[in-house]
Amino acid sequence: MPDQYVKSIYEIDFTSLKTKGIKAVITDLDNTLVEWHRAEATPEVQDWFRHLDEYGLKVTIVSNNNERRVRAFCDPEKRVFIHSAKKPRRKAFRQACERMQVKPEETVVIGDQIFTDVLGGNRAGIHTILVVPVTQTDDWMTKANRKMERFVLRKLKKRGLVKWEDTKSNE
Repeated sequence: MPDQYVKSIYEIDFTSLKTKGIKAVITDLDNTLVEWHRAEATPEVQDWFRHLDEYGLKVTIVSNNNERRVRAFCDPEKRVFIHSAKKPRRKAFRQACERMQVKPEETVVIGDQIFTDVLGGNRAGIHTILVVPVTQTDDWMTKANRKMERFVLRKLKKRGLVKWEDTKSNE
């Protein structure tokens, strides 16, 4: 389970996170920041990055995608990244924290997938925020994950553990 759920990255309350001692953000790339097939950051994502910078939050993009894809997005934005992360393994999350010189409890993980971003962040002891994917299409590998996610979310909703549709965020 994620620690929080929001509709998009733009609904994350960084003032609240900052008061809780958060100093850094680890974010997924594909379908979290931009569509999986979009090469560059949108103006809205660029503004979001500026907002994080203004808050003094460090940012690392951690993606399972290949170096060429992730570098093409991150280099123009001057963003640190880890590619081929093998999420949900903890190694890339720990590496990101080390590079940003923060502890896991001073960090949040933002992503659109339960079985990669949320599971990996939870395993690394990091606060997790699940966002709705920015597009409803996925590459072929992600489609299987989405089916399993829908199944798990339906089961959790039946048990009353998921109430995300009722509120803006779940903390």
